[in-house]
Amino acid sequence: MLKKTGSALALLVASGLAQAQSSVQIYGIVDTAIEYINNVGASKSGLTRMPTLSGSVPSRLGLRGREDLGGGLNASFALEMGIGSDAGTLNQGGRGFGRQAFVSLGGPWGSLGLGRQYTMLFWSVLDADVIGPSLHSMASMDSYFPNARADNAISYKGTFSGLTVGATYSFGRDAVNAGPSPSGTNCAGESSADARTCREWSAMLKYDTASWGAALAHDELRGGPGAFAGLTSSALADRRTMLNGYVKVSGAKIGAGYMRRKNDGYAASPRSELWFVGATYPVGQWTLDAQYNQLKYKDNADKGQLVVLRGAYALSRRTAVYASWGYMKNSGNAAFGVSGAQAGGTPMPGVNQAGLGVGLRHAF
Repeated sequence: MLKKTGSALALLVASGLAQAQSSVQIYGIVDTAIEYINNVGASKSGLTRMPTLSGSVPSRLGLRGREDLGGGLNASFALEMGIGSDAGTLNQGGRGFGRQAFVSLGGPWGSLGLGRQYTMLFWSVLDADVIGPSLHSMASMDSYFPNARADNAISYKGTFSGLTVGATYSFGRDAVNAGPSPSGTNCAGESSADARTCREWSAMLKYDTASWGAALAHDELRGGPGAFAGLTSSALADRRTMLNGYVKVSGAKIGAGYMRRKNDGYAASPRSELWFVGATYPVGQWTLDAQYNQLKYKDNADKGQLVVLRGAYALSRRTAVYASWGYMKNSGNAAFGVSGAQAGGTPMPGVNQAGLGVGLRHAF
């Protein structure tokens, strides 16, 4: 009798699991490029390399899953690692799942997530920035854009009739010491001595229609003892406020945005302004992109202006070849590099730089 009861219970459990409609997916992108940049360092020499961080998009490998819990509820997770396909290394400071690692509960009211996640600054600019995290992109001027993530974070995001509302709050934004760099800023937080140490918070309002969209977001990073980029105290903060939007016209998409930043870690000129305007247009199997980006500091003459042209040819739905050209004009003592795809290779202050890259991308 006990044996029969146990078998019946096992069948009920198996049936319940089947009805839950859970699924797990393995996905990824391998994107590898070869690039050339000129005017590197004091010798103004040329450099040819295969960059680690990005081609036309960053390489990655991920797992994601979702389970229907019934009653309109669902549970999901994402584990995603960044891969340096030039040498097979892990990006984001060597984290196993440095791009994303979170679990969430969702319903008609939105979704609530726990873990390492993107902040709302990332989600706000995703549609307006037609270039994205590429060889030549806004990351050359502000490396936080492709690295707008926080450890130990709580997130909420919900969409209601085209309006998306989102927020994140982190108890300790970055536990990795891999700097100074955006891959690891040595600000672990979760301190009993100072509740503000290494906290992060962000908020977003975003509205999308079939033909246009607009977004407003704010992102704040608090410092802590030993943190990189000058944010060595919780009294110091790095704040970004971004307004952006896009329109779709005759198959093309035009995007633009404006960001004000106040970075207490850069005492010489904490206030800066960044703006961009770009367009993308598909022509048969081709996709053509162009974008102008400018960053200017308020208290000095330092300024960077980046022009990007990119073309990608789709060999199939999953595979494409591409070429990207960028030109960085530096004014004052600015020394922005044209390529944000790998550290190093920057010019001397006030020196301009050009870069060309070609690559191959496959998604699965």
